[in-house]
Amino acid sequence: MECCVIGTGYVGLVTGTCLAALGHDVTCVDKDRDKIAALEKAEMPIFEAELEGLVSQGLSSGNLRFSTDILSAARSSEFVFITVPTPSDGGGHADLSYVDDVARTIASAIQDYKVVINKSTVPVGSTKRVQRIIEESMEEYHEFDVVSNPEFLREGSAVSDFMKPARVVIGSDSQKAIMRMTELYRGVDAPLLVTDPVSAEMIKYASNAFLATKVSFINAIANICEVVGADVREVSLGMGYDERIGFEFLKAGPGFGGSCFPKDCRALLMIARENGYDFDLLEGVLKVNDEQQERMVAKIKVLVGDLEGAKIGILGLAFKANTDDLRDSPAMNITRMLVMGGARVTAYDPQAMENAAAQLESVAFAGNAYEVAEGADALVLLTEWDEFKWLDYERVKGIMRCPLIIDTRNCLDPAVLRKLGFAYEGVGR
Repeated sequence: MECCVIGTGYVGLVTGTCLAALGHDVTCVDKDRDKIAALEKAEMPIFEAELEGLVSQGLSSGNLRFSTDILSAARSSEFVFITVPTPSDGGGHADLSYVDDVARTIASAIQDYKVVINKSTVPVGSTKRVQRIIEESMEEYHEFDVVSNPEFLREGSAVSDFMKPARVVIGSDSQKAIMRMTELYRGVDAPLLVTDPVSAEMIKYASNAFLATKVSFINAIANICEVVGADVREVSLGMGYDERIGFEFLKAGPGFGGSCFPKDCRALLMIARENGYDFDLLEGVLKVNDEQQERMVAKIKVLVGDLEGAKIGILGLAFKANTDDLRDSPAMNITRMLVMGGARVTAYDPQAMENAAAQLESVAFAGNAYEVAEGADALVLLTEWDEFKWLDYERVKGIMRCPLIIDTRNCLDPAVLRKLGFAYEGVGR
């Protein structure tokens, strides 16, 4: 099937590449000529496991193409995916200006039946909004349908999440569109949930808000554990064995971040408020998340004694391991707060260094974790990269000025480190 994917950001690139891997003919389009030129050579704009290999495979097979010509790609395709950004507008609303612009462009490309698919995370009512914009922008009406098909991709495992999803959600009132979408996803072995567009849009926000709630809940429990002397990792384990709760998203740490949870929670709050509902629970989730990052800084300050002039080594800047994404990263926020407190900060991240350097002017960057530790008064682990778990910590101790480790991800062994002579502090332990 002929597919056009508009936008080669995180969602668009993964979606287009995976559709090509399923055997569809896919053209990914973007107005950024430099990005398209790089993608045509299989040079990745993001770090994501398995993606580069699949892009190379798609280019070699001819199933995957990249272009800046949106009109041509949309005209030749039956399925047109909208995968452009919907950033927060600063007031909590999702900014739909990119979606609106793409909808107007698609209107000019519709000459025969097409299924226009909202893959971007959009507020409730956006399917009808896109339908209206396309109809108003058409010089001559041609048949089309707009479908809500939310993505549930986790950075670091996005390819697997697309190819082996927990579910595929299709929101449409058109039987024709539903049948075509069913054919499109025939190669994906997953439950297919067909519902109305509004419910499909709500499923995306509700899912992310619930997972964010689990993260804030376990972080709040971790804070209590520190006071009463319990170990949050044991508490999480005991909770997770209950199938009604599960183990996922029950790891205490510095809070959630990334391109989805913070933005989507704020957008859902605005939807609730504008419809007369005070979503106090979700407000609490965001409040706990903000406070958790502040608690990490306060913990570091107490352990170091005074941030002013202290040399702090930072391990990890991406919002999670296996990605180079810095959007709403707790690690970045904590690093900024440490700098504002007067600390001299040196940082290292296996993948996010280049992106971070453009955003952290007062931070020094090291070539590896050992350079970060050299002469440090404290080492703060903020992103759970595997390589940080297997460092030679005897060597690390020897080059630090003060053998103090603050493990905000609870991914190191306190007993081993303390035996080596470190002062160790985790979260909720």
